Order: sequence, then structure tokens, then C-alpha cells
Amino acid sequence: MARLMVQKPEIILADEPVASLDPARADDLLSILTKLVSEEKQTLLASLHSVEYARKYFTRIISLKNGELFFDLPTEKVTDDLLTELYQLKEQG
Repeated sequence: MARLMVQKPEIILADEPVASLDPARADDLLSILTKLVSEEKQTLLASLHSVEYARKYFTRIISLKNGELFFDLPTEKVTDDLLTELYQLKEQG
């Protein structure tokens, strides 16, 4: 975080930034990070495995399924039905 505040890059790539944090610290980190990029007019691209965090902190969600783009939508357009379809496993045949 300190490096981001000093270097002020245009784009921040965050690969699972909260993967090893407890829920309270994950919320803290994502809150600080999204506030920082908003204030500094930066772009943040984060990979997350938590749909709840994605919905809470980000304005756009891009999803991959089976190695392909499944959807790229504003957060408010990502429905529960769409998420159910995303996480539905293929049946073995």
C-alpha cells in the first residue's frame, strides 16, 4: 500500500489482494484501496474469488468460465441467476 501511495501508478493490478486476510482486514484493505484509486483517478484491476467483495467494492465485474469471457458487466447488472450459471459445474458424460 505504501508503494502505491508513493509511486501513484495509472493502473494497479492486484492479484487476489485479500486472499490470506481475515474478513475484517479484507474489508479494510479493499475499502482503503478503492478509496485511494478513486481519489487519485487510477484504474484498479483486481482478481478476486469473492463475489461479495466484488459486488461491494467494484463498479464492474468481469468473469471467466472455462477459460473464456463469460460476462463483462457493471456490478448492478450481475444477477444471482447469472452467478448461478457461472458457478454451475459441467456434468460428466
